[in-house]
Amino acid sequence: MNEGTSRTSKVRFSANTDTFSEDEEADIRHKRLLRYFYKGGRRYSEAEKAFLSRVRIPSVGLLADGETKVGRLRFFDPGGDKLYYWLLIVSIAVVYNSWALILRTSFPEIQERHAIIWIVIDYFCDVIYIADVFVSSRTGYMEDGIMQRDIQKMRRHYLHTSAFYLDAASIVPLDIAYIFIKHEPAIRMNRLIKYHRFWRFLDRTESRTSYPNLFRLASLMQFILVLIHWNACIYFIVSREIGFGTDTWVYPGINGTLTERHLSLTRKYIYSFYWSTLTLTTIGEVPPPHTNVEFIIVTLDYLIGVLLFATIVGNVGSIITNQNAGKVDFQNKMDGIKAYMRFHKIPQHLQQRVIKWFDYLWMNKKHPDEEELLHSLPDKLRAELAIHVHLDSLRKVAIFQDCEAGFLSELVLRLRPQLFSPGDYVCRKGEVGREMYIVNRGKLEVVSETGTKIYAVLEAGSYFGEISVLCMSAAGNRRTASVRSVGYSELFCLSKNDLMEVLDEYPEIKTKIESIAKQRLENDKRRTSVLLSNKHNRTETDCADSEPRVKSRSFAKMEEKIATLEREKETLLTELKKQREEFSDRLADLECSMSHLSRERRGDNVRPASRSFDFVWKRR
Repeated sequence: MNEGTSRTSKVRFSANTDTFSEDEEADIRHKRLLRYFYKGGRRYSEAEKAFLSRVRIPSVGLLADGETKVGRLRFFDPGGDKLYYWLLIVSIAVVYNSWALILRTSFPEIQERHAIIWIVIDYFCDVIYIADVFVSSRTGYMEDGIMQRDIQKMRRHYLHTSAFYLDAASIVPLDIAYIFIKHEPAIRMNRLIKYHRFWRFLDRTESRTSYPNLFRLASLMQFILVLIHWNACIYFIVSREIGFGTDTWVYPGINGTLTERHLSLTRKYIYSFYWSTLTLTTIGEVPPPHTNVEFIIVTLDYLIGVLLFATIVGNVGSIITNQNAGKVDFQNKMDGIKAYMRFHKIPQHLQQRVIKWFDYLWMNKKHPDEEELLHSLPDKLRAELAIHVHLDSLRKVAIFQDCEAGFLSELVLRLRPQLFSPGDYVCRKGEVGREMYIVNRGKLEVVSETGTKIYAVLEAGSYFGEISVLCMSAAGNRRTASVRSVGYSELFCLSKNDLMEVLDEYPEIKTKIESIAKQRLENDKRRTSVLLSNKHNRTETDCADSEPRVKSRSFAKMEEKIATLEREKETLLTELKKQREEFSDRLADLECSMSHLSRERRGDNVRPASRSFDFVWKRR
């Protein structure tokens, strides 16, 4: 790209809706209708959309601009919402067949009372099955990492998969046999082969839902109820073939016929369902079997019941474990910290601060290892996710109001979240500045060195620490102010090396940050000078008001000090006079001793010299 034609993408927080075309506006309205039906996401304003559109990564699987105008049935994204909703419709048809076919086979009176309604529902489900074959032939697939959208390729790929043979077997029109035999729902049992689409829907829903453990429990209950339902229907069919009331194991009756007490349809199904539940769960007493067929059925039911019980225990235990996995992991970390503090005899007040910090993390659902969770994602996707998560805070930061998209993407990857407790100092004046901070949530105060005066309050979107990191002040890389957390404050920390690495690639942003830092320094100097002048004025005013009283007290103190100094002066003069007399006597004795020593060396008598020495020492 030529230098004259190159343009840099800018991130702006203002969006002009008049620039959208009619097709784009219609597409936006359609997305608003379908958005967050099951995801529980947030709705973005136009300004937020404009901000996100600059850094958003194009999603794999979306149609190109030319392909979206061909038609909605030309291509189905395997990970899109359109195919997901269609799987929901197919799943409803599959669940209907799994419950209704065996029920109508076991209890013919249900089929006879509403025959027309059942026929309409059956063939409507057949239409859904046939349409699903068409949808499957238009569903894209990945080949060499590229989503294939060509119709011929998609159809050829579908025909060579096992899903095609299962779908074809599920729509074989065995209903033609109705021409020769009585209408029997059991002929349509091949519709249950479509169950693989229901399993795919469950997998897709489990990956999309915000409550996967609850969904797994609901799915498990559905399979258990279907199994008990089928076993109950089979029990009633066997009882009818053997004869109602022929023994204690079969459905109650008299000589193969039903009594008035057991004749109602509701009683038949509830009794059969009750027997099936007791047999499969093995938690109750049931009548013993008598015939070989009864023994075989009971044996098979017990075997299935053992597997069912193991499945229930295993799945429910796994669900409970997964549901409490986060809490258990968090509690283990907290217990380790408590044991560490007890071993090292940490003061009790400091232990309480640490425990309250962990409590805040848990109550606000904050994960202490967010970086580890997102580390497996690609950098671009992780940057987009971080921008979405921290959108509210990033939009308020002044340096992000009109910056390049690449700068923002590079910066969010280097931000490290930190949490500060009430009263914690983020930094103190005079410390070496190695990090820059951005306020994500909470309030902080810019205070004096003693912490008694508050100069400013920082809220979400504010940032500080860039002055010492960039060495803009006269103190060099030292902090120019102390910052203290008011409550629990969540901050983004950006190290000096990471910041300089990003700013070297974007000199315009660096110039902008330096200009803002200089303006802040000037404001701080101006505020400091105003505070000093106000303090000087207050001092002069206080002195003027208390001048007579201060003078009287000062004069009394000065007179007392002068008298004390006079007394000390007289004492010092007396001691000085005594010392002078003593030094003069010692000097005379020393001269006398020296004269005697000089005479002794010339050969004089020694006796006088010794006398002179004794005389001198006595004088001393």
